[in-house]
Amino acid sequence: MLGTIVNVLAVLVGGSLGLILNKRLPERFVKIFFQIIGLFTLFLGISMALKTSHVMHMIIALVTGGLIGEGLGIDRWFERWGNILKKKIKTGNERFTEGLLTAFLLYCMGSLTILGAIEEGMGGSPRLLLIKSLMDGVSSIALASGLGIGVLFSAVPLLIYQGGLTLLTMGLGDFVPQLFITELSAVGGVLLIGLGINILEIKKINVMNMLPALVMIILLLWLIPDFAF
Repeated sequence: MLGTIVNVLAVLVGGSLGLILNKRLPERFVKIFFQIIGLFTLFLGISMALKTSHVMHMIIALVTGGLIGEGLGIDRWFERWGNILKKKIKTGNERFTEGLLTAFLLYCMGSLTILGAIEEGMGGSPRLLLIKSLMDGVSSIALASGLGIGVLFSAVPLLIYQGGLTLLTMGLGDFVPQLFITELSAVGGVLLIGLGINILEIKKINVMNMLPALVMIILLLWLIPDFAF
């Protein structure tokens, strides 16, 4: 798990630099940082989503996943957990939970996360995750400068999610169909589009409640893999 460990350290170092810069940068610089990140997130999400070859699977996964997430109240649970953590570390940052969620989605929804974790889990080089570490480290500087210390705490779910994928791949061996990787990244791309819209403050989209779609797309592809549209 060398790649994931380096990735986590990059987020922590970049986020720490962002917190230092936050006290020195004028508000207009922080604002332009967010506009750039929002636009890039939209671009990344669209490019990932367009790679799907199973549009109906994607739509059904997003609808059912969103309904499940809404029913479970994932956003409310995450908000409560974020507030508890915020009280534990005694921070007055009002955007703590937003920073944690935004950073987690941005760091974990990309294809580099899945492909890099699988490549390293199969005994290959961690080169993809090392490239991702550089990108995440730079992004965390801008994110932490605007959203605060919550960005640093995103390193915990990053370690669990990305490291978990690596360990899972080690256990499964070569049994990871390319189709699963592509379609999982495509659904993640749709979630990133929603995140980009949130960052740009165009409209508030409840991306957190759509997370079960990542599980639903795998389930649908496993049950009906040959139905492509």
